[in-house]
Amino acid sequence: MKKNSPNPPETPANLAEDKIDLSKTTEPAISARLRNPNQLDPISHVFTLRPNIDTPSLLTHASETLASLNVMSTDLACELESSPRNIALAIQQLAVLAQLLVNRALDNIAPLDEVEA
Repeated sequence: MKKNSPNPPETPANLAEDKIDLSKTTEPAISARLRNPNQLDPISHVFTLRPNIDTPSLLTHASETLASLNVMSTDLACELESSPRNIALAIQQLAVLAQLLVNRALDNIAPLDEVEA
């Protein structure tokens, strides 16, 4: 008699030992990055920024990105109900808070009076 289904994949006896604990691998890298901002990011180099971008430009792009996140999360919240809606609204509120912080940093760097002068 022929068997129609393939054999199940072989699994190691000790699966728990084979899993990688990400908290142990990323925490030292993140802490090292915070201690030395000039150190290259050891986690990922998928997205990079040119090193000579001025701070106001970085903050402006961050503010626009947060504004987009605000709109997307608000639209999503309008389509959800109950707990998922609350989560989407919390994400939206965090985006707004971060945008306020970035905009204040922009104001501190180049106050509106100096820009108009």
